[in-house]
Amino acid sequence: MKSLVVYSSRTGNTQKVARAIYDALPEPKEIFSVKEAPDPSAYDFLALGFWVDKGTVNAGSARYMETVTEKKIGLFGTLGAYPDSDHAKQCLKKARALVQGNDILGTFLCQGKVDPGLIKMMETKMKNDPHHSMTPERKARLEEAANHPDEKDLADARALFAELAKTAAGKVSA
Repeated sequence: MKSLVVYSSRTGNTQKVARAIYDALPEPKEIFSVKEAPDPSAYDFLALGFWVDKGTVNAGSARYMETVTEKKIGLFGTLGAYPDSDHAKQCLKKARALVQGNDILGTFLCQGKVDPGLIKMMETKMKNDPHHSMTPERKARLEEAANHPDEKDLADARALFAELAKTAAGKVSA
């Protein structure tokens, strides 16, 4: 079974998770940023990573995900929100929709630091926007997000994708 990890990362969060996942996968395996990613047809298992942009998969990852068909995949992503929040669940639902027709074996989301430029924009230009203004709650969440992905997040990603790879290998040989 040949595995491929493809990711997009704006602030380095998703790249950290991608590297952790890559380390957990058995050989043969390859890892690429979405900008250099190969055609997915030669791979049996794909780990597809994204960062959340405006409530959905970032554009580069979305374009790549739409090229994947009839594969065993695991999705992973990073976002500033809590990974168990309704917002995160909606983001994951949108990611799943991009890869319909594939066998989605599992998903992983974790918090990650938000681009400082976006935080600044929330504090200034969006201060009157009811959905994006900098409330005390949002500020606390973003401060917490800046500490992620942490070692526990990376260990959780490694453990999950090691299991997903075993499941995929069993399905490939069956």
